[in-house]
Amino acid sequence: MAAGGLTGRGAGGTPVQALLASAAREVRFLLGSPWDLALATWIPCALLVLVAWLFSAGVPRGLPIAVVDLDHSATSRELVRRLQASPGLEVAARPVSLEAAFSDARALRVYAVVHVPAGSERDVLRGGSATVFSWFNASYQVAGQAAGRDIADAVQATSARLALTAVAPVRGPGSVRAAPVAAQTGVLFNPGRSYEHFLLALLFPAILHLALCVAVVGAFGRELRDATVQAWLGAGHGRLLASAAGKLAPYLLLFTLYGCLGLVWLAGIRGGGVAGSAAALVLGQLLLYLAYAAVALLLAAATRNMASALSLAGLYAGASLAYSGATFPTAGGSLFVRLWSELLPFTAYLKLQAQQMDVGSPLAVSARPVFAMLLYTVLVGAAGLLLYARAARDPAAWGRR
Repeated sequence: MAAGGLTGRGAGGTPVQALLASAAREVRFLLGSPWDLALATWIPCALLVLVAWLFSAGVPRGLPIAVVDLDHSATSRELVRRLQASPGLEVAARPVSLEAAFSDARALRVYAVVHVPAGSERDVLRGGSATVFSWFNASYQVAGQAAGRDIADAVQATSARLALTAVAPVRGPGSVRAAPVAAQTGVLFNPGRSYEHFLLALLFPAILHLALCVAVVGAFGRELRDATVQAWLGAGHGRLLASAAGKLAPYLLLFTLYGCLGLVWLAGIRGGGVAGSAAALVLGQLLLYLAYAAVALLLAAATRNMASALSLAGLYAGASLAYSGATFPTAGGSLFVRLWSELLPFTAYLKLQAQQMDVGSPLAVSARPVFAMLLYTVLVGAAGLLLYARAARDPAAWGRR
């Protein structure tokens, strides 16, 4: 293939004709290859439906806890009733000792242990104070913290009621005073503290960008593997850029559609709408998949080996969620972690998604992640096109598995 295959000079047909011809050829291939079609259609959709179903509860409910009540008073019984009434908790065990309660925790029968010491109510009525102890299993971070939060709410509610009904009548209304300094904590953006919203907002694009990256590696890699790259470029009138755009078009359209349907589910059906710009979210979806399509092209061209490119694509795209800073902050991480996070288009997209879906940030704030994804696409895509043009001209690169 001549150099004009990359620039379009001297090639036959218009760029639009080349794009349409390449897209039509790719669609014909997908329709004739059930597993390639599955990777681009029902497999990612099935995964989205599966994770949506798994997290449809929204917040953890009925988390089992153990209560060790050594006080056996009206106050401790009131506390147990409040713990049981909490939607997130279930008093699953009432052991007679802390040792037995911790045995339940070690056996993973409960996520938290509550201990009411003997004499707690007596100490309060005599003018002192009492302490209710609780421990949660941090090995199960989500369930443990959720249980710990609901336990604290139940204890606080019991304490407030006790102050009005027991302490004030005995010691006088003046004895019941607010603490000199109190913390009032509010929740920003996701006020329902929904784990469904938090997790699906990460998992939907994580699943889709990984599936797209693998599908696009296969699309470009098989042209070299099957030694059909010249036939493909011939169908695109020798225009590599337009032919590559046409090959990508079906995947970009499909995965952007899936991503937008995921946003509709999160923000429209299960959430409270979009706080910012819905158009910016759609643009972000398109740019995310375009950026990872550029990565796939580069990997296919650089390795000239489909198996190696698929492995690298899975490694690169599969690690995006872990290094995005959404599940674990990267601010205190090493230089490599922070740099790698910034080099991931997925990180930029998650910032854009949070800003526009939950926070309602001005569009000027979201211009930075948009620009980052655009710049990434241009730089990586250009490198991929140059390397792929060389591979297309080199018969030694064809037919390699």
